[in-house]
Amino acid sequence: MTQALIVIDVQNDFCPGGALAVPEGDQIVPGINALIDAHDTVILTQDWHPAGHSSFASSHAGKAPMELVDMPYGPQVLWPDHCVQGSGGAAFHKDLNTTRADLIIRKGYNPAIDSYSAFFENDQTTPTGLEGYLRTRGITDLVMVGLATDFCVNFSAVDAAKLGFAVTVRQDLCRAIDFDGSLAAAQAGMTAAGVTLA
Repeated sequence: MTQALIVIDVQNDFCPGGALAVPEGDQIVPGINALIDAHDTVILTQDWHPAGHSSFASSHAGKAPMELVDMPYGPQVLWPDHCVQGSGGAAFHKDLNTTRADLIIRKGYNPAIDSYSAFFENDQTTPTGLEGYLRTRGITDLVMVGLATDFCVNFSAVDAAKLGFAVTVRQDLCRAIDFDGSLAAAQAGMTAAGVTLA
């Protein structure tokens, strides 16, 4: 089978009640579990920040969540503290079927660089290793689901398409933050990159 399912960041902090809750983020879990059962290859990504990460608003005096700052690698949205390594918020949603995962890719663990994409940190050059894993397994087609459509799913899908993978995003099994038009911009960007929005 040359297709893999990539489940992006279905973690407690991105679900209702979490530190960076995506509306209805928990409602996609049953549908994702059904897709997991239908795929031979399943990869999960997990946001995994050290405390005091540079993308946290709390690390910048006088800054609030959702403000933009300039980092050495470009503009960076500042977030509430979320998905801190080893915390309950960083854990996968309790109903997500994690036992079928072949691989868990942790991202955002470098304190100086945020990481939305499953393939590269936000400097767009530091790889996570996922591309090499997929290539050595002969995987060419990717189906992506998870949180949030307009950030981590979007960046992962666009990077995968740029790397030459055939990418489908199941929008019914994603949810968006939709901050300041970010969802429409992400959808347009994914389509322009050759991603199939299903």
